[in-house]
Amino acid sequence: MPYPKKNLNANETIALDMHPHWWYFAEPVGALVVVIVLAIVQAMKGPDGKTGDVLKLALIGLLILTALWVVGRYLKWITTNFVMTSQRLIFRQGVIAKSGIEIPLDRVNNVNFNQSIFERILGAGDLLIESGGEDGQQRFTDIRNPEKVQNLLHAQVEVTRGRGPERGSSRGGDTAEQLERLEGMLQRGTLTQAEFDSQKRKLLD
Repeated sequence: MPYPKKNLNANETIALDMHPHWWYFAEPVGALVVVIVLAIVQAMKGPDGKTGDVLKLALIGLLILTALWVVGRYLKWITTNFVMTSQRLIFRQGVIAKSGIEIPLDRVNNVNFNQSIFERILGAGDLLIESGGEDGQQRFTDIRNPEKVQNLLHAQVEVTRGRGPERGSSRGGDTAEQLERLEGMLQRGTLTQAEFDSQKRKLLD
């Protein structure tokens, strides 16, 4: 399910819209496969009195629960969007109860990705985005090709910050925004007090 275009701002365009990597289904699908294998093994044993009947009922119950888990995970997957627009980064998820995160691109300070060896083979990984907002750092998991997403996000941020007068018409406004980002990084420990003071002096000078 693509991100609704009606939720975009005026003159805002979508650069990337994707659901989580298929690895997102690993746990429920793995559990379902295990239960199916156990059910097949039990069926091949044939009747085994009351114990066999109880075990059969337990396996049927587990089969139903794991199948529901897979369906629930699919519904969550299809309603989870990681969206990059010309103005902001948007994360939305939830089937009935909704939650979301929005990060203006001009507040993005740093973007890191992390992949284990196995995730690199699969083409999945995590993104860690540091911004000048109150939330500071946000981690997004099960991202497809996180290195490519990182590069695209860096490119979008550079385009956003170089748009001209509408993004920073006065030096004072631009300085205030940079000071706010530096203060956020100081509070999160990304900058030391000495580094913060040095950067602050450069801005004010």
